Parts: sequence; structure tokens; C-alpha cells
Amino acid sequence: MLVNRIMKNGKKSLAYQIIYGAMRRIQTKTQTNPLLVLRQAIARVTPDVVVKARRIKGSTCQVPVEIGTAQGKALAIRWLLEASRKRHGPSMVSNLACELLDAAMGSGDVIRKREQVYKMAEANRAFVHFR
Repeated sequence: MLVNRIMKNGKKSLAYQIIYGAMRRIQTKTQTNPLLVLRQAIARVTPDVVVKARRIKGSTCQVPVEIGTAQGKALAIRWLLEASRKRHGPSMVSNLACELLDAAMGSGDVIRKREQVYKMAEANRAFVHFR
């Protein structure tokens, strides 16, 4: 799933090179299993609730909606890759490695985005009955 999200213009081998390079870089920085770091990063970023726009009587309301685990993981991976693409660094390999490490530690742009989504859901809790 991660490979297919990284891939652009059908270049799957390049996507694999990016992932393997990021995993090597994580291993050299932390001296731990990089798959554990990847799992921990995705687990910390995965949201339980998102807000969806619904039109009710002519006005648009942000309605909090619970999402499943598969959809939450897909959203977390999308957010991780989006944040690593926005990062200013020498290559996508280093950007992805740094973003995964930050997310696993509980900091970074992705964690901030997740907290922002939770704040939006909490602020619009009054509209939860419009599901």
C-alpha cells in the first residue's frame, strides 16, 4: 500500500528504492528495526474520527464521522507521504525517513495534522446527529 502511494507515473521500482533507502537510513539512525518504526509511526498518525462536509438546510456543516481501521491507515499513509513531499531536504529518501522518525516519536507535521482533525471534530460535536 505504501509503495503504490509513493509511486508516480508507474515507476514502482523507484518507489521501492525510496522505501528501502528510507528504511536503511532509519536503521542507521536508531539502531532498531525500521519496520517497528514504520508501524509505530502509522499507528500514532492513524485517526479515529474525521470531519465530512454535509449540506443541511442550505448551509454546510462539518460533521464528525468515525472511520474504520483500514480507511484510517490509508489516510495516515497519505498524510505521511504528503508531509514528506512538503519537507525541504536533499531527497525523498531522507524526507521520508525523517518524517517517519518524527511521527514515531510523536512530533512533526503529521501529528499536528491529526490533532487539528481531532480539534475540528471536537468543535463540531454538536452536529454528530446529522450523520
